[in-house]
Amino acid sequence: MLGGPGPGTVVDVGGIASRFWIKVRTHSVFVLYTPFFVCLASGHLDSDAFRRCISQDVHFLKAFAQAYEMAEDCADDDDDKSGIRDLRKRVVQRIKTHDALVREWGFELPDESISNNATVKYTDFLMAAASGRVEGEKVPGKIATPFERTKVAAYILGAMAPCMRLYSSISREIQALLVPDDRSHIYKKWIDSYSSQNFEEFAFQIEDMLDKLSISLTGEELEVIEKLYHQAMKLEADFFATQPISQQTIVPLARVLDPAEHSLTIFCDFDIACTAFDSSAILAEIAIITASKFDLDGSETQIARMSSADLRSTWNFLSTQYAEEFEHCMESIVDGRQGKLDYEGLRNALEHVAEFEKRANTQVINSGVLKGLHLEDIKRAGQRLILQEGCREFFQKIVTNDTLKTEFHILSYCWCGDFIRSAFSSGGLDELKVHSNELTYEESVTTGDIVRKVESPMEKLQTFNDILNECNKEGRQLTVYIGGAVGDLLCLLQADIGIVISSTPSLRRLGDQFGVTFVPLFSGLVTKQRELVEDGSCDWKGLSGILYTVSSWDEIHAFILGS
Repeated sequence: MLGGPGPGTVVDVGGIASRFWIKVRTHSVFVLYTPFFVCLASGHLDSDAFRRCISQDVHFLKAFAQAYEMAEDCADDDDDKSGIRDLRKRVVQRIKTHDALVREWGFELPDESISNNATVKYTDFLMAAASGRVEGEKVPGKIATPFERTKVAAYILGAMAPCMRLYSSISREIQALLVPDDRSHIYKKWIDSYSSQNFEEFAFQIEDMLDKLSISLTGEELEVIEKLYHQAMKLEADFFATQPISQQTIVPLARVLDPAEHSLTIFCDFDIACTAFDSSAILAEIAIITASKFDLDGSETQIARMSSADLRSTWNFLSTQYAEEFEHCMESIVDGRQGKLDYEGLRNALEHVAEFEKRANTQVINSGVLKGLHLEDIKRAGQRLILQEGCREFFQKIVTNDTLKTEFHILSYCWCGDFIRSAFSSGGLDELKVHSNELTYEESVTTGDIVRKVESPMEKLQTFNDILNECNKEGRQLTVYIGGAVGDLLCLLQADIGIVISSTPSLRRLGDQFGVTFVPLFSGLVTKQRELVEDGSCDWKGLSGILYTVSSWDEIHAFILGS
């Protein structure tokens, strides 16, 4: 497969609070996928678990009120004092109305509420920040001058701001899944309260105040606030991750499967799913750079007949030709109609894609663009390859996971298995099994030929099935396939759980035509949790026609392994 850069967006990060939120929002993904919120979103969270959780609110609110009072005292500007005072008033009012609000949601609080360990960790952290005892400060607790006092006020706001933004973000994610007039969801009023415009404005008001208090601070002091913000977010995430849930849940997958009965086999595509760039373009660039070195010294080599300029021109032609012919291929099999799941029809359509991919590889081999690459250069490029954010961390966690027996396989059209293996050679990822094409070598220099093992959707599926047939000898398997290209569709559908990441428009067009349903992963998990409670079971099985979409590897990590 020939290609270029993966998807990317430019984000306006705004003020300092917004920048901090973007840096820590990974934690919000893991919070959203906790058993607590998946169950709550389904409307079937055990009410005792909910009551235990919200009984902690008062302890948080009292700490917030005290911290705001200390921040107001530290603020030097009258407008800042007034703004912080308004924030404190809202918290005090919330404390006064908390019990009535909980009853309005339809619940009664426990007679006695004792701070749990996670609550104590956060409130102790907040009080330490409010007292000026901040890690990273050269003189902790020094708040004598007006400037020092203003700095501490900013520290206090930094230690509180992510909590409000987290509640607003999570509740809005869940709100989007609810039917507006559905009164059967017992947590709808709680969700409505925290997803309201009023609460969002409160969260933004805190962030605006943090931005204002931070204007005159030094780079070192801003780093201290960022650490406080990150620690506050981490403690809040730990609070929800440690909420005791006694009911059966579907997340995280590796913990809810019985290790005595199940093992987990995860398959993943490589290009664009794991990487930011298609490997073909990187291999071509290595060839061009190698050729340019020989252009300078005039050495006789296997690629001496093609200059770096000619090589680049040839590659550009092949790349453009591939894109145009691939689009023509898709247009020949996609007519815009949509219907029920038609797996055989999809498979027949993908035969055209298979013929196209094999033809394209033949053109690459005949062109000679892959001739003369040194194995060490390929391995070095693989080792330096930047993977999608969160991808490597997930792989590292999965190979060291001791909760459930897990295997991981890479299935790729990539021309060079050595490149993939090198990309995963660090961080203990040597255990990943790679199934791809291979370049041929003579004395560690490529000949330009490709050992063609995995060129088409059918060959990917055959490799997938061969691996499973071998694994099935060892007991019951649950399979997960992760990918986003047209060549992944058959495997995505065949797997018990197909997860689409970095999907191409072509995959969506083809899937839509042949009745494939694309569902955001979190929404799908909420539905599955509801089935588990209402029907008493929740089976993951392939060929259901449902594929689950994600926007990041963090979602996959949170679903399969948890935090």
